[in-house]
Parts: sequence; structure tokens; C-alpha cells
Amino acid sequence: MIDLEDMQLFVRAVSDGSLSAAGRELGLSPAVASKRLTRLEQTLGVRLLQRSSRRLALTDEGSVYYERCMGILGDIDEANTAVGAGQMEARGTLHVSAPLDLGRQWIGPIAADFAAQHPKLRLRISISDTTLDMFEHGVDVAVRSGTPADSQLISRQLVRNYRVICAAPAYLARHGCPSHTDDLQQHTCLMLHRPGRGILPWIVQTATGPRSLPISATITCDSGDLMRELAVAGHGLAFKSAWDIAADVRAGRLLPVLADTAREQAHIHAIYPSRRFLPARIRLFIDYLQKVLQSHEHDVLDSVRLAQGSPKQKQG
Repeated sequence: MIDLEDMQLFVRAVSDGSLSAAGRELGLSPAVASKRLTRLEQTLGVRLLQRSSRRLALTDEGSVYYERCMGILGDIDEANTAVGAGQMEARGTLHVSAPLDLGRQWIGPIAADFAAQHPKLRLRISISDTTLDMFEHGVDVAVRSGTPADSQLISRQLVRNYRVICAAPAYLARHGCPSHTDDLQQHTCLMLHRPGRGILPWIVQTATGPRSLPISATITCDSGDLMRELAVAGHGLAFKSAWDIAADVRAGRLLPVLADTAREQAHIHAIYPSRRFLPARIRLFIDYLQKVLQSHEHDVLDSVRLAQGSPKQKQG
């Protein structure tokens, strides 16, 4: 018979990335926490976690068990709430991940506001352009742009978004504004690279569908936030999300170019584990996140759209 507290310990250890930290939250010493996790693995007859002095890593069996445990504990939490307080309450640890630019400008502040409204909630934010494995890192909600690729996860579109080519007015004044995508070969292009994926292409919409632009990178980096800053400083053209550059466009620091051709849909989604019942903290946070983002959607997209083709741009 599986002890429910052992299951809670396992889930918290994955979420916190530390067995000793999970034990402290449950009032257990590190030795007792280790023994209880070992007891759980022996009862199941499988190893759930690969443990070292530095990190915890889910095994394949552990990933499956973690997802099921989250669903079970979420159901119990909702059942207790339904017969107790009479309404859902956000409690426990909420782990949210997002890309650098989107996370710093939008998701992080929104998540902090949400946590301030729920005193029983502990918030953990991971901001990185590296896509985290949700099960390995114990992520509850990942916010990402573009079409989700993992069919094992559930995706919910939060707001519309698209990517555009942009540059600083000073750069366009020096080098001219491209009037056609072929002109990009004569410009300094700032591009992202990802470990194992190489340099990410610039993809535009055409009458026959999406097309990758034949350009070469002058400068590459692994940070979308840094790439935006380099573009603002006048170092070249960048391919950025409308939500990432809206503030810079409104302030006149960046101008979108090639409005009619260089636009790639990259709608913003909330990604969360595939299970029927969600803990209240996840469901409430996603609802709150969507509400806040949607309240800014028109301003963000209109500011970028109206700035395109601006007379401030110098034609080459």
C-alpha cells in the first residue's frame, strides 16, 4: 500500500529539485526523507529518481509516476477544497517557466502579482531561452511562443503574437531600410542559436506558405534578450516577437521593417502536464495570466503594426 505522504514527498522533491528541501517542507529530516523515498521505490519495484549530490533526475518510470501523482494529489486538493472552503484556493508551490524577454517583461511580473493575491502559494520562476523538460524540472506551467511540439502536454493559447524583423532607427539611417527580403543579404543580421539545433532560421509567410529566408548570420547569440539589446544598440536587424519589442517600438528604440512579407505567427501558449484534473494553483494562474495578457493584446499588436512602414525609416 502506497503511503500518500511518500507520494507527496516524491512530488515535492521533483518540484523543488531537492529531496532534503522537500523533506524540510514536510517536517522530515534528510535521513528520514531518503528512507521514505527508498521505501516508495521498493514498494513500486522501480527507481523513480537518479540521485546525486548535485541534482535529481527523473527516470522514465519516474516521469510517468510523477505525472500520475500530480493528477492524484490535484484531485485530492480539489476535493478537500470543495468540501472545505467551498471554492478553489491556490496553495503549494507553483513553478512557472518562460523565455527571457517574455519572462522578464510580462510573465514574471504577472506571476508575482498572482502570488501576492494568494498568500498560501509559493512561487518559483525559471526564466531561460533554453526549453526546460517540464517533468525533469518539475515545471507546472511553461509559457512559450509558437506551435507546441510535445504531444504529451496540453497547450492553451493565451494571446495572439507574431514575429517581425526590426532594427534601431540609427542602424536604418546608416544602412537604409530593406524593401525586399532579398535585400537582407546586404544587412547585418542578428540570429539566435540553440545547442543541438544550430542557428534558428527567419521564417516568413508567403502566398505558398512559410518560407525560410536565405540569410547569413553576422552575429549569433543564445539569448533573445541580448539579441534585442544588440538591435536597440544599432548592431543590426533582429527577428523578434511583437510582445518582446512592443515597449521598444513605442519608445522609438526599434522599428519593424518589411511589414508585408516578414511576419511569422508565434501565438503565446501556456503548456502544462496532460491530465484531466489540475491543481487549483495551475488552473487559477493560467486563467489569471490569460486575462492580464489579453488586456494588453490590442495595444501590443497595434503598436508594432502601426509602426511598420514608418516614414522615419530611411529607404535604401
